Amino acid sequence: MPKIYLIDVTNRDGVQTAKLGLSKLEKTMINIYLNGMGVFQSEFGFPTTKHESNYLRANLELAEMGVLRPIRLGGWIRAIVADVVTTFRLVPTIRHLNLSISTSDQMIYGKFQGRKNREDIIKDMTGAVDAAWALGAESIGVNAEDASRTDLDYLIEFGLSAKEHGACRLRYCDTLGYDDPLTIYETAKALAESVGLPIELHCHGDLGMAVATSISGAKGVIDGGQDAYINTTVNGIGERAGNADLVAVILAITKAKGFAGKYQLAGAVDLSKAWKIAKFASYAFDIPIPINQPGVGANAFAHESGIHADGVIKDPHNYELFGYEELGRGEPEMVETGREICAGEYSGISGFSHVMGKMAVSFVDNREEANKVLELVRYANVESHKPLVEDELLFIAKYPEVVKKLLTLNPLE
Repeated sequence: MPKIYLIDVTNRDGVQTAKLGLSKLEKTMINIYLNGMGVFQSEFGFPTTKHESNYLRANLELAEMGVLRPIRLGGWIRAIVADVVTTFRLVPTIRHLNLSISTSDQMIYGKFQGRKNREDIIKDMTGAVDAAWALGAESIGVNAEDASRTDLDYLIEFGLSAKEHGACRLRYCDTLGYDDPLTIYETAKALAESVGLPIELHCHGDLGMAVATSISGAKGVIDGGQDAYINTTVNGIGERAGNADLVAVILAITKAKGFAGKYQLAGAVDLSKAWKIAKFASYAFDIPIPINQPGVGANAFAHESGIHADGVIKDPHNYELFGYEELGRGEPEMVETGREICAGEYSGISGFSHVMGKMAVSFVDNREEANKVLELVRYANVESHKPLVEDELLFIAKYPEVVKKLLTLNPLE
């Protein structure tokens, strides 16, 4: 039976969220956590954007080193030849791309203002796909932006054209969260059957249904005989009302009545890493995890009502579909209540060595190395405007040469 693959887009759609953002080091840490979870692909950035170039190249270097493996690192660009050419000029080693273009009449006439018609859209897309293959791409997804408001016959024509030019999958973008679980099921099934390509589901939460539509769409794709790819973001962070939440999607696929044991995730997805990545994303974005967030919210396993408390004490399965341990929860969180030494942009070598020593990283015999790592920590703190977490400090200490590239911007070039 076809399977469901996860493509997380936190480092692309998540960072497009108004008023939010991540430093390049934080984006890299998200990729590391996603890799540890067993997520198939991270849409790790914008290869045509100059300030992303060093970060993208550094992450591809980490992939070559085996640090970011087996996760795929995919870039997002517009489906035009110019973007493809720019991509391979700025990031020559990139191999996985998603090419995006608007397909609905609303977008064609309301966004392009008469400069393009339906034929032009397909011509731009196929030209970009051909160019990407010619320049060294190894996998190409074609994105139909605003697919949920696109005429189905035209969407099929668009998908078949992408297939004819060798595209690996078609991304169905519910760009405005317009679909519901029933409509997306029928459309996704029809696309899978008619186009004969794996279908990606990219759903937004404008109507509060991003997870439900993603899951239902994936069911339609699989029932139509193709592999399904679901786009997620950590904690559901994304434009406007957000995207499908990574943890909620995994829980729905593995625990929901109509999915568990019937529709399967591809690869070994490790749900026990959920708590750690959710907490890091919350800290990095400076957005609290909602108290009622599935699996990772503060109240996800909290019980107060007498009947509920009595029932869960007798047998947790009475009022919990799954255990908190499955998400990596349960360990106490330690909070300093006395003296605390932090590593930041104005740290000195003594305080920094103390912090690293608490993590069993000693610079006693190599003060030069300590100064080198400390300087990188200072720069990383300047970018993030907050103290670095333990995993970030350990990453910097282990891969200082890669971190130099992550922290380097060339605005005058």
